[in-house]
Amino acid sequence: MYRQTYVEIDLDKIEKNIKEIKDKYSGYKYYFGVVKNNAYSHGIESITAMINGGINYLAVSSLEEALKIREINKEIPVLVLEPISLDAAKVASENDITITIDNTENMDLLVENNIKTKFHLKIDSGMNRFGLKDKEKVNYIVNKSNEEQYLEGIYTHLSTGRQNSEEYQNQIRNFKYLTEEIDLDKIEIVHLDRSLTLEQHEKMEFSNGVRLGIAMYGFAKQAVKPSWKRRLLNKLTFKRTIIAEPKLKLETAFIFKTHVMETKNIKKGEIVGYGGTYKAKYDTKIALLPYGFADYLYNNMGNVDIKGKEYKTISINMDITTIEVDENVEVGDEVEVFGDKISIRRKAKEVNQNVYKLLASITTRVPRVYKYKANVKEIKY
Repeated sequence: MYRQTYVEIDLDKIEKNIKEIKDKYSGYKYYFGVVKNNAYSHGIESITAMINGGINYLAVSSLEEALKIREINKEIPVLVLEPISLDAAKVASENDITITIDNTENMDLLVENNIKTKFHLKIDSGMNRFGLKDKEKVNYIVNKSNEEQYLEGIYTHLSTGRQNSEEYQNQIRNFKYLTEEIDLDKIEIVHLDRSLTLEQHEKMEFSNGVRLGIAMYGFAKQAVKPSWKRRLLNKLTFKRTIIAEPKLKLETAFIFKTHVMETKNIKKGEIVGYGGTYKAKYDTKIALLPYGFADYLYNNMGNVDIKGKEYKTISINMDITTIEVDENVEVGDEVEVFGDKISIRRKAKEVNQNVYKLLASITTRVPRVYKYKANVKEIKY
């Protein structure tokens, strides 16, 4: 690459994470790897490691994403999670891509136009996104399915993973009600769980599939610290306060890196950046880094790491970020924006966003460099 700014992805860690999940939660037959948004910004090239780790089905948001997968892998089953148009369904059929049906009109169109396809029926159990919440319509689609329009799976999306929450219990109750006239044992795939529900309750007896999203990339449920009220009560009653540790031990695979492009000394009173957003309070040294908010939307005035030491950002432009450094920093030094020494969770907290949004903010003009089984491969967009 010419501009030394890129994301380094350790595919060995992704493969290891999936094996760890499957080992801890071995009761499922189908392990979906959710790779929407370019595999949560890790890149579709990650699917090879996922499959080697034990993923046997992939899930995406759009048909465009599914077709990208088909350029790399012709065999792995792929489910499009969003409902698609009739024309798109024809393309999906031609490329052996499974679609989602969540209304009777689309089901009728498939039958009337004799489009041979596999589909999963989406149930709206209470999140009020896609899905059916009318039992008669659910039964209509199930009964109208046949060998040509094959009902392979039924699923829903749970808005919360906390087993004892009212929302969770209501959604499970609604799913059971909407499917109570269906013999779920005769449906090939039934999937409700996802990464953030997997660790928090027992597997449901009628479910044989789980959708793994953020967990594959190294984000397990965090340790749960009891509330201050519970800790006080425990202290008053001489009970030990227990912090619930996550069951999974996963590793993040994503490191945003750049390099020092140039350094210069500035004097007290001199400004840096548009509008003089930084004014030196003393003689100091600055370094220019070749990335900006065009590469990373949530770029902020936080720290970066160079050779194990953190340095503060003082100016952010579209393509260049400036940091204040010391004499130990030289042109060409590697810089970690976040990922290993500065964790992704920490960086997300600093910018008041969740991990999903932080990762999604890395644009595709940033190349991905993959490390896998002692090999290195660069993907440019």
